Amino acid sequence: MSDGTPLHQSTDVRVDYSRVFTQAIDRLHAEGRYRVFIDILRNKGSFPNARCFAGHNGPKPITVWCSNDYLSMGQHPKVIAAMEEALHDVGAGSGGTRNIGGNTHYHVDLEAELADLHDKEAALLFTSGYVSNEATLATIAKILPGCIIFSDELNHASMIAGIRHSGCEKRVFRHNDLTHLESLLAEADPAAPKLIAFESVYSMEADVAPIAAICDLADRYNALTYLDEVHAVGMYGGRGGGISERDDVAGRLTIIEGTLGKAFGVMGGYIAASRTIIDVIRSYAPGFIFTTSLSPVLVAGVLASVRHLKQSSVEREEQQASATVLKAMLSEAGLPVMLGETHIVPVMVGDPVKAKKISDILLAEYGVYVQPINYPTVPRGTERLRFTPGPTHTPAMMRELTGALVEIWGRLELRKAA
Repeated sequence: MSDGTPLHQSTDVRVDYSRVFTQAIDRLHAEGRYRVFIDILRNKGSFPNARCFAGHNGPKPITVWCSNDYLSMGQHPKVIAAMEEALHDVGAGSGGTRNIGGNTHYHVDLEAELADLHDKEAALLFTSGYVSNEATLATIAKILPGCIIFSDELNHASMIAGIRHSGCEKRVFRHNDLTHLESLLAEADPAAPKLIAFESVYSMEADVAPIAAICDLADRYNALTYLDEVHAVGMYGGRGGGISERDDVAGRLTIIEGTLGKAFGVMGGYIAASRTIIDVIRSYAPGFIFTTSLSPVLVAGVLASVRHLKQSSVEREEQQASATVLKAMLSEAGLPVMLGETHIVPVMVGDPVKAKKISDILLAEYGVYVQPINYPTVPRGTERLRFTPGPTHTPAMMRELTGALVEIWGRLELRKAA
């Protein structure tokens, strides 16, 4: 007879859950990788000016240098007006998933605009760029039995997650290394479905993929292509279609993925492809089917932003000019700036604790907000500060930033550029 004690339960060994969780956080602190979220509010209409509430009484004026709102479209009067109009017209939320009450005319219009932006037959909205990558890559590979995905080693975590969740075979090629990619393609079964997944602008390295050359390899080895343009949409091309538009190769790509939370300034993600592929993802991807759709208020804002940037290159030109000026200032000051052809300006530190220390000093003493970038976002030993100058960062702000970095580099006895 049972005495009331559950079978197979040990009375001697119990898991100390709190201890396990505490140790996990302690490891991050010990490695200098613990992430601190800074408490700020942006000042509408005067970005990059903001208010910081961390570590002092009341808000302190700061300048934001690490926003992915690259063109300040989150502050644009057209975007704000469109969101306000939608809010008062239809209310706040979408009401459900796309197939249960959450499909609004705003969603339909935006998908048409995005398909047109990339010269594709159709597009599909997701709640974020992460979800669009994870859901699409996981689904497309499952639909293709025996699929092999060839992935650039520096692909975003969301792409890696999608590939992993697909359960398919993965082969990683060295970053932007066409010779290595071709050798992997050549070794694969010619009859196996293949997909090459890569990015256009690699946001931590500030470099660009050789899209046309990768498409050449895809043609030669009968592979599909999946291009992540999240750091390029809105930023490059005559209408903001990204590097693929700038290089006139959008038509050669099978699937183009982008975000609505960076250059377009609001929130969300999407893919653009053939009507059939979009229908497959729409019909099979759990990350799309079972997620409440974006609020029509957000979609209305993105719609205004996309339409504006299709017609206006002023923001792109001013942003590129700002990036060029800042790179020159940092380089002339002897700071280890990673020079590249993109709008992103990384400064190498090479140590997580020092990167965090520089960030803390900049915020506390200079009112400059830039977050340190540590592992796993970048490899260990390549920790850095990542600056994203925009069209509203003035030369005076850049001089102040450069002077602050020079002073801190000297104070902490950090290595300057070779």
